[in-house]
Amino acid sequence: MTAPQKPWSARTLAAQAMGVTDPVTKAVVPPIHVATTYIRDEDNAYSSGYVYGRPDNATTREAEAVLAMLEGGKEALLFGSGMAAATALFQALDPGDHIVAPTVMYWALRHWLANEARRWGLLVDFVDTADLDALRAAVTPGRTRLVWIETPSNPLWTITDIAAAAEIAHAAGARLAVDSTTASPFHSQPLALGADIVMHAATKILNGHSDVVAGALVTAAEDDFWARITTIRRGQGGILGPFEAYLLMRGMRTFHLRAAAQSASAATLAERLAAHPAVAKVLYPGLPGHPGHAVAARQMVNGFGYMLSIRLAAGPQAAIATAAKVQLWKRATSLGGVESLIEHRASIEGAGSPCPPDLLRLSVGIEDPQDLYDDLSSALERATRHG
Repeated sequence: MTAPQKPWSARTLAAQAMGVTDPVTKAVVPPIHVATTYIRDEDNAYSSGYVYGRPDNATTREAEAVLAMLEGGKEALLFGSGMAAATALFQALDPGDHIVAPTVMYWALRHWLANEARRWGLLVDFVDTADLDALRAAVTPGRTRLVWIETPSNPLWTITDIAAAAEIAHAAGARLAVDSTTASPFHSQPLALGADIVMHAATKILNGHSDVVAGALVTAAEDDFWARITTIRRGQGGILGPFEAYLLMRGMRTFHLRAAAQSASAATLAERLAAHPAVAKVLYPGLPGHPGHAVAARQMVNGFGYMLSIRLAAGPQAAIATAAKVQLWKRATSLGGVESLIEHRASIEGAGSPCPPDLLRLSVGIEDPQDLYDDLSSALERATRHG
């Protein structure tokens, strides 16, 4: 693959997959490279740059190049899932290293940090990272090695100031890593705001079609820490497979169009649902009343994302009943796909979850926003009226 000759926009580069074509057939869609092993040169070198399928793959490299471009990073690594990407980063730390992470964050990763990470000898404290004073108090110079934030955070969509968090982390000699799955490169550029590494559950809006499980890390610098993460992926075989990388590349070609449409629909729904009599509160950073709105408006562009949550005035049972009565929204776990999803998140997370039991998480797809509103409004009214 050759570098672009002109400074084309990220949208243009993503749409054309960085301009990659098949050198043999001249096809505009590159082939899927499924080979697991490669021919050695006569002197036993590998002039092609490829050795074996576990650490490397040409199709995966192509998708990594697009994602690194979208985030403005030096390099990207694709993994078999978002959890694989995140845990590889934490495993690159040393036993005894201290981590600060959000109280409200993706539940599966929070559970891993609270349990498995400690078995690795890592020390973890959970704080409200939106509260910069609390974050500053939790970070200890010489002890804290990584500050992990998620913004907007799932499922309350709390906003953390990335630039301020980076300043706090760096002043203590720590790195800042940002889970930017929900914001996506369309709405946020954490590396440009001072973050060291960005993580994505690429399963979500980057792929956008609910048919790939993938994760990614993007780095601002190819330093020793990044080299350790690369070694971990190679040794543990965590690389994303070529077929999944091909599908992810397909998704990223239309990423900008989908993200724009989904964000616009989410904003419309948030405003309308805020006035619905069955809704006690709408959690969406695009609303002026959201506690993180000012920070979000400063660090997000092109809108505020495709995710929102609603809390029901009639309580938890009404929330569960509403999810049971929708027709167009799909009751399913995930987010960022072209189809809209609804979920009673507290039921999924179980005991110990900070998620309010009256909350429904909404992932807005590309359907007509009027249809989405009518379906949800009808379900809300029937659930409130009949239970």
